[in-house]
Amino acid sequence: MLNWRDPLNPLAGGAERVTRAYLADLVSRGHEACWFTFGYEGGASEETIDGIRIIRQGGTGSAILAARHWYGQQKPFDLVIDQHHGIPWFAPMWCGTNCVAYIHEVLGPIWNAFYPWPLSSIGQFQERWTHRYFRNTHFFTGSNETKRLLHGHGVREISVVNYGTDVEVLPQLPVKPLKPPYRFAVVSRLAPNKRIDHAIETVVELARRKHDVELTIVGGGEEQERLKALAKRIHVHFTGPLSESDKNGVLRKSHFILHTSQREGWGLNVTEANAMGTPGAVYPVGGLIESTLDEQTGIVSQAETPSSLADRIEGAFQRPTDYQNWRKAGRDRARNLHWGNILPRASEWFEARARGEHVTLESQ
Repeated sequence: MLNWRDPLNPLAGGAERVTRAYLADLVSRGHEACWFTFGYEGGASEETIDGIRIIRQGGTGSAILAARHWYGQQKPFDLVIDQHHGIPWFAPMWCGTNCVAYIHEVLGPIWNAFYPWPLSSIGQFQERWTHRYFRNTHFFTGSNETKRLLHGHGVREISVVNYGTDVEVLPQLPVKPLKPPYRFAVVSRLAPNKRIDHAIETVVELARRKHDVELTIVGGGEEQERLKALAKRIHVHFTGPLSESDKNGVLRKSHFILHTSQREGWGLNVTEANAMGTPGAVYPVGGLIESTLDEQTGIVSQAETPSSLADRIEGAFQRPTDYQNWRKAGRDRARNLHWGNILPRASEWFEARARGEHVTLESQ
């Protein structure tokens, strides 16, 4: 596995959690797994996590050469997984074995969140060109929207496996009436592309409409100070990163999880909230429209604006019976998306690709 980050990297997120689950499962099935990643301050050059051999070398601009050099010193591999995060590792050029590309989302507009013009336009052009270059490499992804966008960039073969979670769903949903004070949660890295300011503005709009609201934001990141200044108009609690149990406690108590990202591979935190009996209230963007099924496990706004999302939430306040149905349906769907149901199918696919078999998976 070639990936910019590993599970212990301070910038690790959902991509690394999912990657770790796949590789750990392959190790449990008797395989050897190596994860080559960027080095970072304080990170050991090599260690083992869940039986996965982690190798940290290089960084932006040098890691590809470091990976190629390290790779040449190892015994032959059966499969190389080139994980794309805007820029790939170009493994098909140099690995000399079975290779698949693994992608969470097509960045597209996300380039604009991190880079000014013209760098953002160059990044978008590079991404489209890269996908065209990789058109004959089999891609692996988590959502049908990412599959659609990849096909639009010329990629021919794409397998889809929906994201799983290791969160154990609640066997019994606790009583949670939909009444004031309305509690909302955001669980995310505080980065520009996540648009946490839109979630804050959504709650501000609900407060302006005379609703009693509270917002808890779980996570850290470069946007934290700016968001704290923006949040002074309402009651917002910034917890910073939390343990899994504490995070689940926040989700369990909330009425909705808000997700207003520019684009997601899936929206794993929505599934985790569903497991705690909490529906999603999300923007109509790639990934989120699959992790939240509108009017089934939560609600999707008509437009990517705080006022539009506030409209949908305010309408939900008048539908307590539907809200309880969304809680139950989301909890049941999260149970189906537990790793115990997802990993065997994914691992069998990786094993088939390692044998050189051309197998394609469709979303369940």
